[in-house]
Amino acid sequence: MIGTSAPTEVRIPYEQLLDLVTAVFAARGLPQDRARQASEALCYGDLAGFGSHGTANLSRLYLPLLDDGRADPAGSPVVLADHGAALLVDARRALGLWQASEAMDLAIERAARFGVGLVSVRNGTHFGCAGYHARRAAEQGMVGLVASNCGGQRIARPPGGRVTLLGTNPLSIAAPAGPHPPFVLDMSTTAVPTGRVRAAARAGRTVPPGWLADEEGRPVTDPAAFDRGEAHLLWLGASSGGDHKGFGLGLMVEVLAALVSGSGAGPATEALSGDGRPSGRDDDIGMLMVAIAPGLLRGPEAVIRDAEQLFGTVLACPPVDESAPVGYPGRPEAERARLHREHGVPVEPVVHHELAGLAATLGLPFPADTSDPFPAETSDPFPADTSDLPRPSDTSDQPLPTDTSDLPFPARAGQR
Repeated sequence: MIGTSAPTEVRIPYEQLLDLVTAVFAARGLPQDRARQASEALCYGDLAGFGSHGTANLSRLYLPLLDDGRADPAGSPVVLADHGAALLVDARRALGLWQASEAMDLAIERAARFGVGLVSVRNGTHFGCAGYHARRAAEQGMVGLVASNCGGQRIARPPGGRVTLLGTNPLSIAAPAGPHPPFVLDMSTTAVPTGRVRAAARAGRTVPPGWLADEEGRPVTDPAAFDRGEAHLLWLGASSGGDHKGFGLGLMVEVLAALVSGSGAGPATEALSGDGRPSGRDDDIGMLMVAIAPGLLRGPEAVIRDAEQLFGTVLACPPVDESAPVGYPGRPEAERARLHREHGVPVEPVVHHELAGLAATLGLPFPADTSDPFPAETSDPFPADTSDLPRPSDTSDQPLPTDTSDLPFPARAGQR
């Protein structure tokens, strides 16, 4: 019998959580600077309220990737093509939590020079919350776009189809909002990412109709049915008959992330012989990182002024319910992050137990619950929902220009 009560949360001081995860990654062979960046990317999930994409995935996803050799802790990404504003990068299985941020930072640098920077990545690995990487552009006064497929992993069926063809295919866009928190839309193109389904299963909670369906298309509310192969994930909009829109967005991400980069793709011939259950692995993930510098086109002051007006107008919209003010994606996450920095980052008790075990293995102290009363969070019109990510594959090498002095990784032809 599945219960519906919320699980008890354990809160951990943010800096101590960062330090532990950094130490865990470093112990698996990541250089210290990479380990810290990867830790920040992973802990962002817990900090912003996306627990399904935070440290719950450390033991379930990232350490197995490293231990099985599917992610290379010292992998050195290589630039395969550089055309100034547009680059193609082979991630060479570097840990995506670190590598995706490096790719976005490169896109930001090129956008500062050309007005736009586009970095297409193949042979990547899971990078956590897409919004974490897109937000890096917003923090520099730019618009950031992140799209990632799931490599060869197939989780969702096309509308009317019998076999799975696509992953959750996350998408994020971020923009500065003047004096307000940045706009950060971070979403899977399925109804929810698989991380939220599994988090509900761990907590013993049911899930609402519209997330999962059985072979006959009937709603499934038992989240554990997904991993038992008794339910499949639905597309965004499925509950209102708009699943073609979610599927279309998923295919759009596949085009941006896989077709552009030459990474692994979900809709491959072998998928057609599937039995309707998830198939393939999230290896050879494709990513697209884009940064746009509107300030270079029309002046930063004008952009800041208009961003303040745009998002300020949204916030000033009269609400139907005075206790539930109108907001926008990114604002609730910023408020949660502020509260969690002050009062501790909440994690599931089972995750705290796992982290404490990792700390003990490394001989490190690890805190238990903090004692500060945690204030109730305000109504959130944009519930925590991010993305399940995967990895990229090979295509032909392309000639590289000579000027690569600004690259965070080497430009080398003939390597994949």
